[in-house]
Amino acid sequence: MDATAGVFKRTRQDAAGDYSTLEENMIAELYREWPNDAGFEGLTEHQGPINLTVKGVIPPWAAGTLFRTGPGVSSVPDTPRGEHLVSHWFDGFAHSHKFDLVFDSGDAKSCSVVYSSCRQSQEFIDHVKAKGWRTGICFGQRADPCVGIFSKMSIVFRPLASTSNNNNVMPMVGAAGFPAGDKKDKNLLVLTDSATVQTLNPDTLQPIGFVRQAALHSSLKGQLSCAHAQRDPETGDWFNFNLEFARIPTYRVFKVDGRTGKTEILATIADKEVDPAYIHSLFLTENYVVLCIPSAKYAWAGMSILWRFSLLEAIKPFDTKAPCRWIVIDRRHGKGVVDRFNTPAGFFFHSTNSFEETVEVDGQKRVRLNLEHAAFKNLDVMQIFYYDNLLNRNGAASKLLTETETYQNSVPHLMRYTHTLPASGSPASSWGAAKEATLAFKVTTPHAGDLPVINPAYATKKHRYVWGVSTRGLSLFFDSIVKTDTETGDALIWSGGKGHTPSEMVFVARPGATDEDDGVVLSIVLDGNKGHSYVLCLDAKTLEELGRAEANFAIAFGLHGVHVPSKV
Repeated sequence: MDATAGVFKRTRQDAAGDYSTLEENMIAELYREWPNDAGFEGLTEHQGPINLTVKGVIPPWAAGTLFRTGPGVSSVPDTPRGEHLVSHWFDGFAHSHKFDLVFDSGDAKSCSVVYSSCRQSQEFIDHVKAKGWRTGICFGQRADPCVGIFSKMSIVFRPLASTSNNNNVMPMVGAAGFPAGDKKDKNLLVLTDSATVQTLNPDTLQPIGFVRQAALHSSLKGQLSCAHAQRDPETGDWFNFNLEFARIPTYRVFKVDGRTGKTEILATIADKEVDPAYIHSLFLTENYVVLCIPSAKYAWAGMSILWRFSLLEAIKPFDTKAPCRWIVIDRRHGKGVVDRFNTPAGFFFHSTNSFEETVEVDGQKRVRLNLEHAAFKNLDVMQIFYYDNLLNRNGAASKLLTETETYQNSVPHLMRYTHTLPASGSPASSWGAAKEATLAFKVTTPHAGDLPVINPAYATKKHRYVWGVSTRGLSLFFDSIVKTDTETGDALIWSGGKGHTPSEMVFVARPGATDEDDGVVLSIVLDGNKGHSYVLCLDAKTLEELGRAEANFAIAFGLHGVHVPSKV
């Protein structure tokens, strides 16, 4: 498949050939012809409001606010040590964006779109400008050799000042337990991989403050957490874990009541066979929280972070013999850990969805878990996101991808594992007794992608469709949008043409819809040829373009977003 614009129908039978074409495109280094630089460099804050130019139709029922967040600027000039350069994209200084989709009654057939943005980490930037280096733990930033181990230890083991936080991953609107500021439960919350949440004013995007998980419950005193907290779609209860480093590290899986804000520890896991690991998301079913500990284990029980000062560099070399550990925690009846199992070594950033089914085994009804995520063979994908590689500075990407064939390990595959819980509901006595889950299906790139989303009405329920951003080997980032049918293995692939790079989509359902895919998906796309971005609105069923709202400037590539519908 080439860079031709359009929507392409692909079947399960096309999958092997399309993947081979992806490999051929990477080997041929066609990504050299795909401009992405404007999404990473020279980014400007637009506090707005700015009216974007709408072409086509953005349906009135999609009216609301689309919030997005992610890395913004990647350098700080004029510090005492010269220009400070951020080395890894995940460490780019936080920048949030707001797109108001407004529908005015009358003759209008489409929403208008008003844009604004705000840097969330200006205090952090000012701190770096004054000091010349970054304090606090980074994701992949190389440690400053002038900062000694004792300084690092003092930073890690005291509550981090706001100048050390850079939350740039996941926005979440309103949550009990975080009542800071005038808007209280309507605040915009921004999460990252630390145990600190930043609150923003949803109208202005101005920072309000930081709240550590220890404010929710005194036991949540660990340093790391999960950027993708899970939320019960019916009760508003939300779930996460807190990881505390020690000789035997401790995971605490917890629930925050969606009505009262009361926090409950569902399980405390301190087991010498459960390593501390980098975990970006977790799984939620109707009755269980499922924690997957991938093969991204920290060395020295996590103490390597003190030396490396970087989460990424503190991770052990990938070991194909180190399986992913899965832990199932009851979230309804206080039973704690009810089961554990393994899957082969691998890595993932994002879970898609998970749900339960009732099956019969030996005449007994049992619960079967379905756990779906966008998975990678190993940890190579995290190397792709160094700016040198994303921008192919001095041929860095060519060396990494082509000479080492890292591209083979850096494309995601949509995978669903199934696991049947024991009849007794009691956990396996040891990991040696833990069973391995069954791989139900695997859909290869480009017929599946990363940053996967579903119709949110199907969260914790059986779903069929997944929308993601994918690559055909034409870009060092993403080059297409894909809709994957998990029942047939077929896919629809949208391409905007050469240089049109999409970001994660957000699904907005049509009011009263009965079909799972009846709605639209919204994405922010960079036209790298012009250096301009636009809000893209696609029919979620067909991936045909309905409309777009164009800016005359580039908008930073974001990580994640959330749509808040207008109240009628």
